[in-house]
Amino acid sequence: MFVDEVVFKVKSGDGGNGVVSFRREKFEAMGGPDGGDGGHGGDVILRVDEGLNTLADFQYKNFYKAEKGSHGRGKNQRGKDGKDLYLKVPPGTLVYDDDTNEILADLKDDGEEYIVAKGGKGGRGNARFKKSTRKAPKFSEEGEKGETYKIRLELQLLADVGLVGYPNVGKSTLISKVSAAKPEIDSYHFTTLEPNLGVVSYGEYKSYVMADIPGLIEGAHEGVGLGDEFLKHLERTRLLIHVVDVSGIEGRDPIQDFENINKELREYDTELANLPQIIALNKMDLKEARDNLPEVKEELTKRGFEVFPISAVTGEGVDALKYHVGQKLETLPEKEKEVKAKENVLIKPDFVDENKMEINKIADDKYEVVGELIDEVVEKTDFNNDASVQRLLRIVRHHKLDQLMRKSGIKDGDTVIIGPIEFEYME
Repeated sequence: MFVDEVVFKVKSGDGGNGVVSFRREKFEAMGGPDGGDGGHGGDVILRVDEGLNTLADFQYKNFYKAEKGSHGRGKNQRGKDGKDLYLKVPPGTLVYDDDTNEILADLKDDGEEYIVAKGGKGGRGNARFKKSTRKAPKFSEEGEKGETYKIRLELQLLADVGLVGYPNVGKSTLISKVSAAKPEIDSYHFTTLEPNLGVVSYGEYKSYVMADIPGLIEGAHEGVGLGDEFLKHLERTRLLIHVVDVSGIEGRDPIQDFENINKELREYDTELANLPQIIALNKMDLKEARDNLPEVKEELTKRGFEVFPISAVTGEGVDALKYHVGQKLETLPEKEKEVKAKENVLIKPDFVDENKMEINKIADDKYEVVGELIDEVVEKTDFNNDASVQRLLRIVRHHKLDQLMRKSGIKDGDTVIIGPIEFEYME
């Protein structure tokens, strides 16, 4: 089954908690601190697998979670890191933050990886807090929580050349003639219900990838027919082959067909409509096509297009078209998707600006301390452990919270909130 768009949530693993522990040995009932650190939580990682060509594996599951880190133990035993969760995606996968619609990554090359959610760091055990002025720390850190994101994956085929044109003009027949692709071919509209890719060889060790996109009809850019679902697969292509049924045997005018398809391309994306186009006037095996060829070819050539009369059924003119397209591609640059994500949208930075604190007044006599330092320290504080809470207060005092509170106009008796705790301010 061809699936080219999915939305789901991911959560990286929580970091394990550090532990409070003291050595207990014979003749030494209460030795020094030996609490180990917690293990880091596992990351959620997208990895490109060139053997995949669909996102169908993600269609029936909407939440993916990496493993938690284990808690630390006594005797300075560090907790085990949680296993990373690898999610395999096909080449050409765009990764979006579904809440902001920002592109986070453009995954194209086999084996390429992107950390979509970074695992939480393990908390430090009490052995890490021993120093000359504090020989028996009775607190440790809790592990950081893992990150949770709602992401959208979109698959865009990695094709150099896109075939466009009305249904039943011979696109599937053409791609089957120039490559090893074997699309379903029949004489009714919308035989092609999903894109087909074919590798076209045109010289010694030279090739390009061609995509047969399901036929467009008027209104495709607005969702009529299948067009809006598949037009996006042309966004990576560098050149279009516009296949036109020059015979007119279905009662349509070839020139009008040509104009209608280009209108749909312009309505969908002007950049797409401005791609170089080579015109393949198909069905030259029919008398009607041969009769119409001079007039249609003259009109399109007059408009500045390169025109190739072909018969996808018999192969007439196909080799000339195939080689010309290959040579044209050699002069065109590769197309890159612009990744607009902020640097830290999905990956937390490894540092915190510890001087970044601010105080918000939330009532006449109530204030809240917020900022990166608060987020970092509060997340690692065990509020059921008095020593751990005292450590939090010592840290914020060290970073001149007292001065900041005085500058903010906090008076004796006012309430101050730091994370989940509230206290009464005393000068």
